[in-house]
Amino acid sequence: MVAIPARQEIITGDCLAVLPTLADNSIDVCVTSPPYNLGIKYATYDDTLPPDEYLPRLTDVFAEIKRVLKDDGSFFLNMGYTNLNPWVSTEVSLLAGDLFTLQNRITWVKSITVGETTTGHFKPINSGRFLNYTTEDIFHFTKRGDVKIDRLAIGVPYADKTNIARFKREADLRCRGNAWFIPYETSVQNRRKGHPARFPVALPEQCIKLHGLSAGMMVLDPFAGLGTTLAAAKRLGVNAIGIEIAPVYSEMAQCVPVTWQKSDRGLFLPTLGGRGRYIEIVDGRKRIVVKSLAQGV
Repeated sequence: MVAIPARQEIITGDCLAVLPTLADNSIDVCVTSPPYNLGIKYATYDDTLPPDEYLPRLTDVFAEIKRVLKDDGSFFLNMGYTNLNPWVSTEVSLLAGDLFTLQNRITWVKSITVGETTTGHFKPINSGRFLNYTTEDIFHFTKRGDVKIDRLAIGVPYADKTNIARFKREADLRCRGNAWFIPYETSVQNRRKGHPARFPVALPEQCIKLHGLSAGMMVLDPFAGLGTTLAAAKRLGVNAIGIEIAPVYSEMAQCVPVTWQKSDRGLFLPTLGGRGRYIEIVDGRKRIVVKSLAQGV
């Protein structure tokens, strides 16, 4: 039997219009990061909605996510905040908490200082009152709080190798815990890639792996942006649907690079969306060439 390759599709439209077209109990994992309502300059979306408009809208989105999510599915909600609006992440999570059970709360660490050494990136602020904020929240919701997860799929090696035998482990892996250090790209790098608030591919990839991979599974991101969650799904060989309101972002998502592959001409990056394009790196001149697969790989 020939395995059917996983598909990743991005749909252009308002998620509140597109989500109702998806079947009940059809999604295994939802990973998403909605607008934080912090005044970020997106291509078309207004990120300065009044609270009495912003919060009810998200409530409607979360209700749709619950409808399409399988009973043993996982909903990973990434939210940030600022010092001027420190409660937005909590307020949004409480809306989701009215519909779901919070099974795990994860801190996304974008930058950390140990001793005198700093690793990672953060957006510095010039203030006499506030600290730089270097973390965001990831809320892992399920319908009942009883979904078995694959902790060792994102596990890390033991520092003390004697613990392998002591805890009767089959491999040198332990639970990573709920503080995930995943360096993010700076705002300048994100703007150069066409989107002002893009999370790294490793974030949705870890969420999907933590839930657990299975044949034919379906991943959803209703605020898809440039398709980062879809890129993670493609890396993992699973199906995914993304919904993006801004046509310019959904169009760019068709060219989100996934992972290096080899061809007779050298290294190239396949892209999402089935457009038949790839990006080839020409070593000698270090230039990027976009071609059609019809020209041959």
